Amino acid sequence: MSKPRILFCASEVYPFAKSGGLADVAYSLPRALCTSYTIEVVLPLYQCIDRKAFGIELLDVQSEVKMGGISYPVSLYGCLYEGVAYRFIYSPLLCDRAFLYGPPDSGYDDNALRYGIFSYAVVNLLKKEAYSLVHLNDWQSALISLLIKEDISIQTKSVFTIHNLAYQGIFPHKALRELGLDESYFSMESLEFYGQINLMKAGIAYADRITTVSPTYAKEILTPEFGCGLEGFLDFHRHKLSGIVNGIDTEHFSPLQDKALVVPYTDLRGKAVNKRAFLKHTALKESKRPLFVFVGRFASQKGLDLLIEVLPKMAQLECSVALLGDGESKYHEALNALSKAYENIDVAYGYDEELSHRMYAAADFFLMPSLFEPCGLAQLIAMRYGVLPIVHHVGGLVDTVQDYATFDAKSAKGYGVVFSEPKADTFLKALDDALALYADKRRYNTIAKHNLRCDFSWKESAKSYIEIYETLRQESSNE
Repeated sequence: MSKPRILFCASEVYPFAKSGGLADVAYSLPRALCTSYTIEVVLPLYQCIDRKAFGIELLDVQSEVKMGGISYPVSLYGCLYEGVAYRFIYSPLLCDRAFLYGPPDSGYDDNALRYGIFSYAVVNLLKKEAYSLVHLNDWQSALISLLIKEDISIQTKSVFTIHNLAYQGIFPHKALRELGLDESYFSMESLEFYGQINLMKAGIAYADRITTVSPTYAKEILTPEFGCGLEGFLDFHRHKLSGIVNGIDTEHFSPLQDKALVVPYTDLRGKAVNKRAFLKHTALKESKRPLFVFVGRFASQKGLDLLIEVLPKMAQLECSVALLGDGESKYHEALNALSKAYENIDVAYGYDEELSHRMYAAADFFLMPSLFEPCGLAQLIAMRYGVLPIVHHVGGLVDTVQDYATFDAKSAKGYGVVFSEPKADTFLKALDDALALYADKRRYNTIAKHNLRCDFSWKESAKSYIEIYETLRQESSNE
């Protein structure tokens, strides 16, 4: 008996194109579901993707999608990578850009049109092929759920996952016409949002089920503090909403199998070798000092303002700090000045997958002072490499990191240092606690080794997605 067929739709997927955690989820979750379903993943064929390296070939001759009376050429490409079938939508307007969504400080003005092309092309794929369900991710693919409801010939059910509510795909009213949508969709119950259109609302309003990437974040987004203006709209649709915590691919993020590391390891002795090797390739010294690491976007959400405020005081402590990331120019300038002023602060810019792995392997503590965090993957990866994360008690960090003061060796949870408010004094107190813990070598090592053994895979979370998929499939068969 053949497995049910699922189309997983995302605007970025590792290793083809990545700007953040969505790419990692879109890579690892389909792999975790492959035992139960035939999963195909579809994404844009951006110019940054190496077609030759991945064996990407043309699957369908050029066709077109029509929006607002204008035709846009579209081609379908594909490849098989690590046992998963990938489909790529190519259209010049969508794909031939230097960045996925725009420069770090802004998005492209025509992103509504770009991801409208993507959405219509995916809907054409749903018309040609028989899929039981389509799984949509973030605003870039949210419009698909609306287009499915418009076309009675499509029986495919849809799940829409909100990875980060702060990015909603908000555009001027004129984008409604450019997308070929009827004016009736410009209403509070549909896409209208303070005189503009909001593509995130399409996924919330028209998908059959809504998920977000942790149980705590699912509750937070129903409040004014975290709802980003959509808390009332989400509350109206809360009967469709559930929170499922993200996992990580424990083969890709494996200190035992990681080819980026100087020495693969399963214990803290091997980890110490990687720490010394990393420090040799930076301006940092003193391998006996605790190493604090940050890997992520240089953005307000990630607590960069707080981190930059605290770093000068942190530099006075007996520790070393290494940061890797990319983002807004103001953060680049501030971090560059700090790295020049203090010899125990090192900053690397850009996206470097292998370097990030070496930093996880080298770190003693991982810095994650996020103002809000839907789930976060970095803390899971860090703990997988035997690191203790230092996290703000918010969102998915609540669901994934327990405070070291409550350590229980029998627990399946990971542990770190948790602070309650995103303020300089509470963050500094957490850093002081981390240093005191590190000085208690026996206690620190016990917790680090515990984190190394924890299971941060998709095993349990995949069961929750399967439950949603099967419920929708049952509903579809009853209709």
